[in-house]
Amino acid sequence: MTDITNMRREIDEIPEAAARLLDGQSAALAEAGRALAEKDPAVVVTIARGSSDHASLFLKYAIELTVGIPVASLGPSLASIYGAKLKMNKAAAISVSQSGKSPDIVALAKAARDGGALSLALVNTIASPLAEMADQPIDIAAGPEKAVAATKSYVNSIVAGLAVLAEWADDAALKAALAKLPDDLAKALACDWSALIEPLKDAQSLYVLGRGPSFAIASEASLKCKETSELHAEAYSSAEVMHGPVSLVEPRFPVIAFAARDKAEDSVVKIASGMAKKGASVFVSSERGEGTELLPHVATGHPLTDALALIVPYYSVIEKLSRARGFNPDAPVALNKVTETE
Repeated sequence: MTDITNMRREIDEIPEAAARLLDGQSAALAEAGRALAEKDPAVVVTIARGSSDHASLFLKYAIELTVGIPVASLGPSLASIYGAKLKMNKAAAISVSQSGKSPDIVALAKAARDGGALSLALVNTIASPLAEMADQPIDIAAGPEKAVAATKSYVNSIVAGLAVLAEWADDAALKAALAKLPDDLAKALACDWSALIEPLKDAQSLYVLGRGPSFAIASEASLKCKETSELHAEAYSSAEVMHGPVSLVEPRFPVIAFAARDKAEDSVVKIASGMAKKGASVFVSSERGEGTELLPHVATGHPLTDALALIVPYYSVIEKLSRARGFNPDAPVALNKVTETE
């Protein structure tokens, strides 16, 4: 392909999309945060699939680390297949969806609200069934996303969730980090991860590692390998990978380790360096890592936005990798932009 892809355009728009969200939806984000503070839930549940579920995983760690409230992901089949009645008077439910119309997501969000939960919906299509039934619908304002693989909508889902969390917790540090996040994302866009292309061009499989919020980034990165490049990838916590999966690592086996500037960085780097000693081709987003190739990154000054910024240079390189492997990243085989499951 010689023409610029939709995926490339949408990756390049990530900083602008984040700014559009933070500027244009500030009232709705603040209102949702205040509603959570008033509800004071004992537990939060998330409802999503695909990239939206990876965004929810990021928000799980963010909420647990910031306000200390446990977060669990609910299986949408609870409502759509099993018809379970949920007892959620002391809960908040956060649904994340690009389209806002997948039947199983809508059904579970409704079941959660009917069970007493405060219902929030982070959607890129505000005129949708999911938004219409939420107590607090939020337009993530990513704009039209034509490529099948989600990029800017994934980032904006997390940005929206973090903005709500900052208001809920009245967290000045997180609010300050979000205020400069569009600029940090623009800097991340300039980071060159093209060193990944050659070892992955003919690869059959790889591991993608992270821990805490960066594990959510690793999960999204793994999905993008499959969606755009037909490359098998497995995401693991850098701790979990040592409980069995590490036995498959052999010389030249590719490993990408997402390390943010947080309390887990040392752990991620240590595991990545250990795999490099086994002969694996290891890449890590850190300034250290014995035997590894270091990937450039943006230090945002906050552990949550630092982790989020890591997905941007990865998106850039995975779009290039898809084309290098002979695929069209805009139109993965057997996939549709909107997946409706029951």
